[in-house]
Amino acid sequence: AKEEEEIPYGVVMEVRAGAGGDEAALFAEELANMYQIYANNNGWSTSLNNESRSSGGGYKEVSFEIISPKVYEAFRFETGVHRVQRIPTTEKAGRIHTSTASVAVLPLRKKPKIDISPTDIEMEFSRSGGAGGQNVNKVETAVRLIHVPTGIDVRSQSERSQLKNREKAMSILIAKLESLHEEEEARKHASVRKNQIGTGDRSEKIRTYNFPQNRITDHRIKVSWHNIEGILQQGKLDDVIAALAAASNEIEDGKSVAE
Repeated sequence: AKEEEEIPYGVVMEVRAGAGGDEAALFAEELANMYQIYANNNGWSTSLNNESRSSGGGYKEVSFEIISPKVYEAFRFETGVHRVQRIPTTEKAGRIHTSTASVAVLPLRKKPKIDISPTDIEMEFSRSGGAGGQNVNKVETAVRLIHVPTGIDVRSQSERSQLKNREKAMSILIAKLESLHEEEEARKHASVRKNQIGTGDRSEKIRTYNFPQNRITDHRIKVSWHNIEGILQQGKLDDVIAALAAASNEIEDGKSVAE
């Protein structure tokens, strides 16, 4: 019998601005806020790991943690490229621009599926910038971990102590490496992936938010919703999450019948 998959106790979500300059950064911030509002409305705890702001406002990239045994189930289909079509506030001629942001959802597990050798990790310390009172800049509390074999690096600066930031960075690094490992496994077994919604790859275009038509379309399940403001600005994601879960269950049921 296949052992029970451990339910992740939370996730790390990474949102990165893609094509589209400042407008993409603003969209990245809206996506990050959408997930955090949904989490807060469900009573899940959220905390910022790291952020890089764009000069025109918004995020070049942001990483945050959401802790709840229900969050991975809710957000597991959010990984991929999200696209927004709208007239930016800075646009004088009223032209519609298309911008993108990518989302990655990394499950956090108490028992990691992979082993990391301590000799593969380089550690750097620095003073953390940004909010947090006077304490923040005086001590080198910010931690950056580099996994040498893959080049993956993680920075945590939201905690007050170096130790806490190190622990947080380590749990994120493990989640990233697990995610990379799972993507590689999935590529090896590409035929198995046909039984899933989309590819689960962070470069796959999964959803378009079209403001002029007040429509959000998920391209994997070919379903649209007409409530951009409610979904994107108020975090009303229940219908989207339910539709993706239903489609996934149908595929699972079909797969088990096929077996």
